[in-house]
Amino acid sequence: MEELSWEMLDEVNGRLEAELIESMLNARGIKVELFQEAVGHTAFPVTVDGLGRVQIFVPKEQAQEAQRILKEYHEKE
Repeated sequence: MEELSWEMLDEVNGRLEAELIESMLNARGIKVELFQEAVGHTAFPVTVDGLGRVQIFVPKEQAQEAQRILKEYHEKE
């Protein structure tokens, strides 16, 4: 069985924040995949009952660096 090569880094409420984090990580050379339920990503985004939640995944080999960057991001908020 093939081992998963992606690890969930974080889960945020809303596509906008997820894409901001994605851009920040991409700028530092870290690949990112975003996952969101289809109903939460429409012309009128839904954020009720967790439907607007977006999961942020990074390659396992880049997870530690991504966690460090994300921690710095949250400390500046």
